[in-house]
Amino acid sequence: MTDLIPRAALDTGSVSFGALELRENTGLALASLALRRGTVEPTPFGLSLPGPGRWVAGQGVAALWTGPDQWMIEAAGRADLDFTAELKQVAPGCSVTEQTDGWVTIEVVSKAGTAPLDAMMSKLVNIDPAGFGPGRATRIGLEHMSCFVVRRGNADVAVLGARSIARSLWHALETTAKRLEEKVA
Repeated sequence: MTDLIPRAALDTGSVSFGALELRENTGLALASLALRRGTVEPTPFGLSLPGPGRWVAGQGVAALWTGPDQWMIEAAGRADLDFTAELKQVAPGCSVTEQTDGWVTIEVVSKAGTAPLDAMMSKLVNIDPAGFGPGRATRIGLEHMSCFVVRRGNADVAVLGARSIARSLWHALETTAKRLEEKVA
């Protein structure tokens, strides 16, 4: 059998534009979790699963609500491991599906507080930054691409999109960050 070598969707590293930094999070493992009929909602790895519009983080894992009785579970630094098998063990009776290779996660971090990040979000997505604080997550349309936006903290946002649109998603974020940098300069 051929030895397959995993590749990042973008392989761009980290790029800064003024106060904003963009980078692909290649170490993030993703798995979808869905309740089956009659299944009790689990607390995988001690994590209480969030409700609509929310994202919660625990010890090395996080979850965002993706639909009724459905979540995306994240595990930082575990993309090379069989995270799905671990999740299946702690969420018995649930449907768990590997998602790591199907998505790209782009982290956008502001080195100057919330203002640059809020300015970027207001240009790209129909989200009121004032009501979209840490712990919030939503599915949105970004330049005709369907993505999840997760507010991880005051100065950082993650954008999750299908791997097939990785370059287009990166281009949209990069172009907006460049324009904001030029506007400030």
